[in-house]
Amino acid sequence: MTEIIAEIGQAHDGSLGLLHSYIDALSKFDIDTIKFQTHIAEAESSEHEKFRIKFSYEDESRFDYWKRMEFSMKQWSEIKHHCDDLGINFLSTPFSNMAVDLLEEIGVKRYKIGSGDINNFLLIDKILRTNKPIIISSGLSDYEELDRTISYISDKNSDVTLMQCTSNYPTKANEIGLNLIPEFKKRYNIPIGLSDHSGEIFPSLAATALNAEVLEVHVVFDQMMFGPDSSSSIPMSKMNELVDGVRMIEEMMHTPVSKTANNETKKVFGRSLAFNKDLEIGYKVEFTDLESKKPGDYGLSPSNYKRIVGKKLNQSVRRWEFVKEEMFDE
Repeated sequence: MTEIIAEIGQAHDGSLGLLHSYIDALSKFDIDTIKFQTHIAEAESSEHEKFRIKFSYEDESRFDYWKRMEFSMKQWSEIKHHCDDLGINFLSTPFSNMAVDLLEEIGVKRYKIGSGDINNFLLIDKILRTNKPIIISSGLSDYEELDRTISYISDKNSDVTLMQCTSNYPTKANEIGLNLIPEFKKRYNIPIGLSDHSGEIFPSLAATALNAEVLEVHVVFDQMMFGPDSSSSIPMSKMNELVDGVRMIEEMMHTPVSKTANNETKKVFGRSLAFNKDLEIGYKVEFTDLESKKPGDYGLSPSNYKRIVGKKLNQSVRRWEFVKEEMFDE
């Protein structure tokens, strides 16, 4: 079954209460995993980062924004327990080695490596040392980088999943890259998924039809909310449609249908030959004397009409009477 990951990311806007509201809301859908991002501003950002500019009415810089996105060890533990209590997998992307330590402390079972860290072998090695399954995003990578990193990870951890991702927000239809799902499957022989930032449900549905093992979408209560991912997130109001669509496509793809006709239904919608006028005994039947009428089990099949054209009736027949073999001379 296709794993559906709903990413909250920064949609909580630094509010612990809002984050827990997202968990409760998403638990109403048939999703598998809720994904977060674990930021520790001092560990991942320096004063030379170009994002250290005026960022919002509330944040003087991107650094201040990351600070506002932080939660304590205790709070992260409560977030994970909330997911556990609802039977939903907890997943997070760490953006520093310190974030990995924090996630290890709360007992995370799997890691996501963001596309910006595809070449960050310090962070990759930190995660590999946990011996936990890894999902890696390909958004900012070319094949040379992917080949190197996937090979490096696979040599040390056989449980790795690669996500096709385009790092444009929101992603346009001509940027999704569905063609890469079968290409990745053939090239790497590992589970392949789609991490979508279009803000629409359609890429995930299409990826399901291409046998993507994992789907990841950002989710927001409303696309008008503040945040860097809001416009590229699925509104909560569309999540039910997305999930139902994925599950229906799965069932259609994995339930073979035999092309054998239902005989009872065939009778109801089928046709039988009938006369369209009264005819006397000895009359030689012509094409224009015939009609086909429902149901399909009251006389000769219309597919065999040529067998009686030109034959003489051995009895009189009435209009709309069904045609039978015994009505004719041999």
